[in-house]
Amino acid sequence: MGYKVVVAGATGNVGREMLNILAERQFPVDEIAVLASRKSLGTEVSFGDQTLKTKDLEQFDFTGWDMALFAVGSDATKVHAPRAAKAGCVVIDNSSLYRYDPDVPLIVPEVNPEAVTGYSKKNIIANPNCSTAQMVVALKPLHDRAKIKRVVVATYQSVSGAGKEGMDELWDQTKGMYVPGQEVEPSKFQKQIAFNVIPHIDVFLDSGDTKEEWKMVAETKKIIDSAIKVTATCVRVPVFVGHSEAVNIEFEEFLDEDEARDILRESPGIMVVDKREAGGYVTPVECVGDFATFVSRIRQDPTVENGLNLWCVSDNLRKGAALNAVQIAELLGQKVLQKG
Repeated sequence: MGYKVVVAGATGNVGREMLNILAERQFPVDEIAVLASRKSLGTEVSFGDQTLKTKDLEQFDFTGWDMALFAVGSDATKVHAPRAAKAGCVVIDNSSLYRYDPDVPLIVPEVNPEAVTGYSKKNIIANPNCSTAQMVVALKPLHDRAKIKRVVVATYQSVSGAGKEGMDELWDQTKGMYVPGQEVEPSKFQKQIAFNVIPHIDVFLDSGDTKEEWKMVAETKKIIDSAIKVTATCVRVPVFVGHSEAVNIEFEEFLDEDEARDILRESPGIMVVDKREAGGYVTPVECVGDFATFVSRIRQDPTVENGLNLWCVSDNLRKGAALNAVQIAELLGQKVLQKG
C-alpha cells in the first residue's frame, strides 16, 4: 500500500525535480496530484512515464491526502500549508517560512532523522536552505567524532538557486556579451552575473550579513548543535546548477585529515573524491543530476588548533531542495506513517 502524494509548485525547477526524484527512487505512490498557481493551470508535467496536468492550488482539497511537498515560496505557503496540515496532510515545505519555528522540525535525513517525530505539533516539516543542506551532511559525522567549535564557510552558489529567472538571466547575458546591441541589463540579480561573481544573496540585515548568510548560521545550529559558531559569506557565481563551498572547521579535539577522510567515506549521502593531483576533486558541472554531496580537498589547517579545510559540492536542485524533501517523505513513511 502506497501514499497519496501532492506536489505543490509542480511547474517550477524544484517541483519538477521533486517529481523526477519521486519516480527515480520509486517512492510508493498510490495517487499523485500536481498543483500550481492559476497562471500555470493546466500545464503538463512528467512523473515517470505519466504526463499530468496541474490543478489549482487555491481550490485543492487536501483532505484524504497523506503528504504534500511544497515548492511554492513563502507567501503561498503561508496560506496553503496550514490549510493542508489542518486537513490531515503532512506538509514538507521547501520555503524558509517554517525553518525557524521551534514547533516545526528542520530535517536533513542523514543528519537528524530522529527529529521527524516532531512533525505532529503542526503537521509540517521544514526543508533547509540549499547551501545549509549540503554543508551539514559533511559536518555532522565530523562533529560526532571531534565536536565542532567553529565553522567559516564561503559559498559559490549557482544561479538556479534563484529559480528559472536566474538561469535565464545568466544565459541571456552570456549571449549578449558576444552580440553588439543585445546586452542584457541585470534584473534578477543586483549586478551583471555573466563572467562575474556577486557577494550578495537575499537582503542585507543590520549586522551587515545577508539573510542567506544568516540562514546558514541559524539552520546549522538548529540541525546539528546550537553551540557551533558559524560565519558565512555567500556568493552568487555564473554556474547554472551546483553549489560549492569552501569550509574551514575548528574542532575541540584534534582530527587528523586521513581519519576525517575515512569518516566521510563511510558516512551516508557523501562521496569523497580527494586526490592531490590535477582534476582530483569535484566541480559543480560534475555533480549535476547526482544524489550525493561530494567532498574534496580535505586537509589540515595549520593556522588554528584542531583545524581542517574541505571543499563541498552538490546539486542544489537535488540535495539542496528536491532530493532532501523526498528523503524526508521516505523517512516520514518509514518511521511514522508506515503504509508503504
